[in-house]
Amino acid sequence: MTMSTGWYLRRLSRMGPREVGGRVGDAVRRRRWRSARPDCPSVTGARFTAVLPAGTVAAVPPDAVKRLVAEADRLMAGHGGYFGVNRDDLIDPDWWYDPKTGRRAPWGYAFDVPYRNEEAVGDIKQIWELSRHQYLTVLAAAYAVTGDERYAERVAEHLRSWWAANAPLRGVHWTSGIELGIRLLSWVWIRRLLDGWPGAAELFEDNPVALRQIWHHQRWLAAFPSRGSSANNHVIAEAAGQFAAACAFGWFPSSARWRADALRSLERHLRGNTFPSGLNRELATEYHGLVLELGLAAVAEADVAGVPVPATVRLVLLRMTDALAAVVDGRLRPPRQGDADDGHGLVVDGPGSDRWGSLLATGDAVFGRLAWWPEVTGTDVRTPLLAALIRPYAENGAAPAVTRPASRPAHFADAGMTILRGPSEIWCRCDGGPHGFLSIAAHAHADALSVEVRHDGVDVLADPGTYCYHGQPEWRRYFRSTLGHNTLQWDDADQSVSGGPFLWTRHARSRVLVADASGASDGGTVRWCAEHDGYQGVVHRRRVELTAASRELRVVDEVSGERGPVRLAFHLGPAISAELVENRAALSWTRDGEDRSAVLDLPGQLTWRAHRGESDPPLGWYSSGFGRKEPTTTLVGTGFADGAEGFTTVLRFRG
Repeated sequence: MTMSTGWYLRRLSRMGPREVGGRVGDAVRRRRWRSARPDCPSVTGARFTAVLPAGTVAAVPPDAVKRLVAEADRLMAGHGGYFGVNRDDLIDPDWWYDPKTGRRAPWGYAFDVPYRNEEAVGDIKQIWELSRHQYLTVLAAAYAVTGDERYAERVAEHLRSWWAANAPLRGVHWTSGIELGIRLLSWVWIRRLLDGWPGAAELFEDNPVALRQIWHHQRWLAAFPSRGSSANNHVIAEAAGQFAAACAFGWFPSSARWRADALRSLERHLRGNTFPSGLNRELATEYHGLVLELGLAAVAEADVAGVPVPATVRLVLLRMTDALAAVVDGRLRPPRQGDADDGHGLVVDGPGSDRWGSLLATGDAVFGRLAWWPEVTGTDVRTPLLAALIRPYAENGAAPAVTRPASRPAHFADAGMTILRGPSEIWCRCDGGPHGFLSIAAHAHADALSVEVRHDGVDVLADPGTYCYHGQPEWRRYFRSTLGHNTLQWDDADQSVSGGPFLWTRHARSRVLVADASGASDGGTVRWCAEHDGYQGVVHRRRVELTAASRELRVVDEVSGERGPVRLAFHLGPAISAELVENRAALSWTRDGEDRSAVLDLPGQLTWRAHRGESDPPLGWYSSGFGRKEPTTTLVGTGFADGAEGFTTVLRFRG
């Protein structure tokens, strides 16, 4: 995907004067760096002291160890998979190769590489992911728990290979700050987990090549931070990686300055990226998880190094953890909202470990669980490692006293998110929040007033997900579109106007009018109502009621303003079978060997049709993860809205 002149003009229009000035300075610096690449200063007597406390590895649960070792053995055999593409070349990987398109990224000065152009480079996510070196943290963790030196030797072999193939400022792996930040964090943990291996010091602190790479990564991050309208989760990753490296690898003349600057950036942007309620301002749930992981990893490095951290950092992470505990369903699944690209801050577990359960388990160890938190029954490797490094909140004298929620929050006014809960784990997310974060709202979808409904953790009315970022513009448009969500589309338009794959030039404004989420537990009714102004001259208002006694969810859509064509979409989860007859759909699925069912009565004023797995144009798809999609059933009603009456949809759960 090559950016056009029009895109650059639209992007420029979303920047303020200060950001424009900063980007001009960046451009000048990139030009100067092309011919002026200083050498890493000499380092003598470097030692790595940020080790795990004695007994930490022994605290890792046996079943988590078993999953970790199984994944490590798969990697040792050369097998892995990223974004729906299986790889069998990981014994000796080509760091610039994209297995999805078969292309190799070109060599050259980093800032000349057109990484957004799939024709020239390949799928950049496929190329970048392996070089985050999170599969190497898995191998290093396997060494730590088993003592088997095969894992350590493979890690060393691959790091040396990567360093040789990716000289500073050469190639595609030096183009994006988030990649450098996460890679530095991986290197810190690799060194920590390999500490018992005799070759660890020779690989890192006694290795001039490693020192040069670490120094250039930090110099790059200090020079090119994400700015202004781009200061979202990327700047958190940059600051966390820079801070972690400056703490654990504090061997350079600039280490103290880098550490202080990164900590200031981390504190500022953690606050800026997080609502006071604790939800991430991007309103993209996976980025809530990424930012929380990065923040916890950064605090771990600070505590190991004895670096004081502003109290606000721990407070934000505490609120983020409480917010996560509040919004998950009974199976510990959070909302599927906004963009999701499977990005992680720190990976030391094998498949089968639950990301959200792990974060809540770590939150329990660091902050202490509240009585209303859901139970976490799974185990993981990461929690005992982080818990061994991070000082518990209650024991931190610098941490301020904070009033935490006495009962489970259901409405997050600043984020516009409301969770309605009913019996038998009926869970409904209602979206009445801001369109996204900052002027470009990069990871937002045009999903105002959408609903997401689950029954015992099964997607019934589903948010379809993300699927892709670059290279497939028609699919990017679909998964971000209004029609791609459980809401109403007017006049064949999106509620917000897109100016590019990570750019919105006009944002729909939503406001919540009613959020009464109490009463379902005693058989009563919980209610939500909101409206948005995304359609010029037209207001879409939606009311949702969940009645516990009848296990019934009622959705009423009203459109005020001029008469016009509408489409009302309901996307069913991939586990749901549907039989549509006129305006009634019989739904069925299986959960834990039990048959479940529901009836969806759709507005009779509209003409209904079921769509499944259509590609021209896309409609009827569900993406369980980045790069993966599967057909699912989408019910679309077409007709006209004239303001005289609303469209009523009723979902009734049976037995």
